[in-house]
Amino acid sequence: MTTLLWGAVPYVALALLATGLVWRYRYDKYGWTSRSSQVYESRLLDIASPVFHYGILFVLAGHLVGLFVPASWTRSLGVGEHTYHQFSLYGGTLAGVLTVAGLALLVYRRRTRAPVLRATTTNDKVMYLVLVAAIVLGMTAKLSHGSGDGYDYRATIAPWARSLFTLRPDTALMADVPVLYQVHAVVGMLLIALVPYTRLVHMFSAPVQYLFRPYLVYRSRDPRQLGPRPERRGWETTRN
Repeated sequence: MTTLLWGAVPYVALALLATGLVWRYRYDKYGWTSRSSQVYESRLLDIASPVFHYGILFVLAGHLVGLFVPASWTRSLGVGEHTYHQFSLYGGTLAGVLTVAGLALLVYRRRTRAPVLRATTTNDKVMYLVLVAAIVLGMTAKLSHGSGDGYDYRATIAPWARSLFTLRPDTALMADVPVLYQVHAVVGMLLIALVPYTRLVHMFSAPVQYLFRPYLVYRSRDPRQLGPRPERRGWETTRN
């Protein structure tokens, strides 16, 4: 079970992510969108969306640093384990609270605004459920081991995550990891696998072409030409 869960399932999730992105781009390019419902309601969305997106960006940044920056690197910068733990605890909790608050407002909006509710699919409901579960489990795991220096996941989970990219997963590192962290990791892998098949796919979109496109030039009209434009030759009004 340890080999299957920590040595095979991660690659299944990554394969579903990669193949899903390719499939979505080739066969559902015009569906590659967040499917915004702003046209139905914008007041709550203008609050909930920035709160959620800033929160989830901080959560992702924290995971990337925690999993892929070795402890030896932070120690070489003079950041001890206690300092790192405190920063991770309070910073991660704040990011999680922001994300959950944004999600709660988004879900409330979908439940209380009839046009938005009608535009909500089963796919959206599953996505929200898995996303909430991943974030809440992560916060719970962190807070339940928040005393002292907490649980040093950089000695077990982080090396395991990095070993996946060498194609030599060290599954033994996950054997004695606290259950809450293990469940959080499993739900996180499920979320990764679901991304290409939900509205979360828009996280892989970025308007990079905007950096290279020509400038758009806007010219004002001559004030003397304000009013009805003169008819162009060839489009004269037909008169009987």
